[in-house]
Amino acid sequence: MRRTNRIVPTYTGDVSGACSALFELGGMVVIHDPSGCNSTYNTHDETRWYNHDSLIFITGLVERDAILGNDEKLVRDVVEAARELQPRFIALCNSPVPFISGTDFRAICKLVERECGIPCFYVRTNGMHDYVVGAGNAFVELARRFVGGASVVPGTCNILGVTPLDLGIAGSDAPLRSFAEESGFFVTSCWAMGSPLDELERAAEAQVNLVVSATGLALARHLRETYGTPYVVGFPVDGFAPRLADAMAVAASSGECQWPCRSSHEGLPHEGALCVGEPVMMGSLARCMEAQDCGAVRVVCPLEAGAELMGSSDLFAEGEEGVEEALRDARLVVADELYAPIIPSSARHVPLPHQALSGRNGWRCAQDPCAMRVADLLA
Repeated sequence: MRRTNRIVPTYTGDVSGACSALFELGGMVVIHDPSGCNSTYNTHDETRWYNHDSLIFITGLVERDAILGNDEKLVRDVVEAARELQPRFIALCNSPVPFISGTDFRAICKLVERECGIPCFYVRTNGMHDYVVGAGNAFVELARRFVGGASVVPGTCNILGVTPLDLGIAGSDAPLRSFAEESGFFVTSCWAMGSPLDELERAAEAQVNLVVSATGLALARHLRETYGTPYVVGFPVDGFAPRLADAMAVAASSGECQWPCRSSHEGLPHEGALCVGEPVMMGSLARCMEAQDCGAVRVVCPLEAGAELMGSSDLFAEGEEGVEEALRDARLVVADELYAPIIPSSARHVPLPHQALSGRNGWRCAQDPCAMRVADLLA
């Protein structure tokens, strides 16, 4: 069967992505799912869970409730918890069973908000997509409820798509903020690490949005359509940082979106070098590798990212078989260590942990992606 993984694990799911996006914003995330599943969604890939409290709950869905649609119990339990804990907002998420049975979450959100007076919104998830979809949907729904129109403040930016799922255990928002400030931009908000909800509410004030992972693209599009804010797509890894800073300056002055992480292979020979994984990080890394005389470096994207993130010569791979096929003639592969069994023995594998794939398995060799040096990586 196509899109069936035999060897390589699947990426973090959409429910976990939504939880990670909303993790430290003071809200209450409620996943409608059977009891005991909270650890599956949160502790395996969300590194903040070990030293930071967050109000993430499972409803304890049972077979009778699923079949008969006992929404009254769901509303009652959510309202009771909200009255006791007083979160800034309530986010309801689907799991596969209520999604298939057709639970009307938008109606439930209205009932909950009317009962307790706390903003309540639905993040569309179903356990059948990857974390990029879930986190992206969560960011957009949060923006729809809390971001209002405001006058643009020159020289400011938002950083979008910041979660440990892409930054890993060693990454944080601090180096990204430093990069923005060194590039001449004050950070209005960081979605969603290190910024309280009050800062996120001011996102419309920013002159430019910096999208550092695929999880931030849906939000960037929303802010562009709603407030006209241009966005720049790329991650400040090693020698790519100056190019990204220049793109932010161009976007601020012209109002046009910039995609510096996309491939630009004109005049470069294809020598079988590939980067596998999240396309913004890997696209930015590929541009650095090209500057290190690696020839034209292609990105292989196994995630549900938009076509906009891919260059004309990059490859979108569906499932394990798609990645294996893309790597068939590879000479050099930069990818998470768990891809090793499907990388050709004739190719050199440079392991680069991705939290959303290998989770805790990659912690022993984790590094801050902002501090990563391509020359050392390839040595």
